Order: sequence, then structure tokens, then C-alpha cells
Amino acid sequence: MKSFTYERPTTPAEAAAAVTRTPNAKFIAGGTNLLDLMKLQIETPTHLVDVNGLGLDTIEATPEGGLRVGALVRNTDLAADARVRRDYGVLSRALLAGATGQLRNKATTAGNLLQRTRCPYFYDTAQACNKRQPGSGCSAIDGFSRQLAVIGTSEACIATHPGDMAVAMRVLDATVETVDAKGTQRTIPIADFHRLPGDKPEVDTTLRRGELITAVTLPKPLGGVQIYRKVRDRASYAYALVSVAAVVQPDGTGRVALGAVAHKPWRMEAAEAELPRGAKAVTDRLLAGAKPTHENAFKVTLAERTLRAALNQARA
Repeated sequence: MKSFTYERPTTPAEAAAAVTRTPNAKFIAGGTNLLDLMKLQIETPTHLVDVNGLGLDTIEATPEGGLRVGALVRNTDLAADARVRRDYGVLSRALLAGATGQLRNKATTAGNLLQRTRCPYFYDTAQACNKRQPGSGCSAIDGFSRQLAVIGTSEACIATHPGDMAVAMRVLDATVETVDAKGTQRTIPIADFHRLPGDKPEVDTTLRRGELITAVTLPKPLGGVQIYRKVRDRASYAYALVSVAAVVQPDGTGRVALGAVAHKPWRMEAAEAELPRGAKAVTDRLLAGAKPTHENAFKVTLAERTLRAALNQARA
């Protein structure tokens, strides 16, 4: 690990200013992803700005009937909150499907949204990876791609977003709140927060330089039956091959988002109109235009079967 400097600001705007004025500075909270990347020298920040003392660790009701989740709320606390379990079950289930208890005790809401891909070529510094080193190429395209994206890819990158929480946030239409170095606040719909790789796969989100996440707001509860179903190579402590977040209403309508199939949580509201017709009709539209590799083409069928299982579970 390379040497770095460190500071602990006292306000969100101070933290944003510290990262803005210092080249190659990074925010750090739980550190469950960043520290691993630093040890591998994939991330080499010159300065760390510790945001743990900013008081962004509460869950509060909003006037609109939703919840405002502080950026520093730990995954364990968010999953266990009685209001989240009652009104946003898909979110609680998604959180509990991810990582280990020890990691959930440290990982934060904002950090979970910002975690980087687990593509093996991103982690192997001997391999070409446009996300790690722009312009170097993408070894994954002609390499081992079983766990990688089938839709929304580009010639520069076929990595996936690895998280579970963001998939649930997408189906719930959450919004991300931020602040910059001048104290200016911004609200970003979760649909616009993560980006597709295009020709800049090194850029994962639409955050601006130095912009700090302060909270994630959940709208008023949707009701219905909420399911999070995750398919992986082993029963626990593994990233998804395919995951489904679904909210199904008594009349058969609802919402669906897929995880582990793209560079961002994958949802198309137009496809949800097909829910009364069944899982195949939804996934045919949701994954129209998919460009899988020969190793991960099974994900298209797996997504359909996982959604069918989720819908059967919800209707039962």
C-alpha cells in the first residue's frame, strides 16, 4: 500500500472541499471496498477524507411518507430497521443477501452504492482493463466472462455492478442526495446515478468531482409483495449471477429490476406492463438487445427463470 495523508472534517461541505482541492483524494467510511483496492494498488489515493464523524447515520421519516437514510447508516442497521422491514422488504432482503455479517456491520449506504466492479480482470493488474487503466483494452471480452454483463455493454467494457442494495433501490425509485464543496445540494434519481460504460468505463456514476453523498431517500411505501431473489454459484458470500428485485401488487401489476446483468441495476419501466403475461414476456422486453458472450448467454434464460420463481413466490 502506498503512503497517503488523512483528515477528518466536521461538516459535509468541508469533506467535499477537501476532496475537491486535493488531487487523487478519496472519501472513506467503512472502507470495505476501498482498502482492498488500495492494498492491490488498484486505487492509489494520495489523501483520505474520513467522513465517519459527519453525523450522517440516522434514518428519518420524510414529510412525503418515505424514509431518508443517511449516507453513513450501516447495512446491518438499515436491514434491521423496523420501518424498512415493514414497508421496504425488498431492500431489507437485498441487504441481507449481500456479503457477510461482519462486512454489513461496517459497510455504509453510500459506500454500497459506490462499490466497484468485481470483474476478475479489474482486480488482476497484469491484465488489460479499461476501467482500471483507460485505453488499455478489455481482456474480459475474449476472456472468462461467465459472471459479466449481457446488456448495456460496450466495446470498452462488459463489467457488472456487483451490489444487491442498488437493485432494490432502483425498483423502489430512490433518490440520492449530495453536497459539493460550496455547500450546494443536489438530488439524483437512482435511475440516473449509475451509468453505462460507453467509452468511459472508468466512470461508474454521475457524481461530480468532490461531490459527497449525504443521504438516500425512499419514496412512500409501494405496498404489494416484495421479493429479492439472488442466484449465485454457492449459497452464501458470493456475488450474484443474476438477481431479481420485484414488487408485485394484488392485481398482478408491479415493478422489476435485475442485478448482475449490466453495468448498473437494470430496469425498464415499459417492460413491467408485461407482468400480467408472465416472466418470459417481461424478460423478452427487458433484455431485448442483449449481447451476451458465449460463456454468459445462460444469464438470459436464468433471468427469466429467476423472475418466474420470484413471481410465483409473490403470488403464493
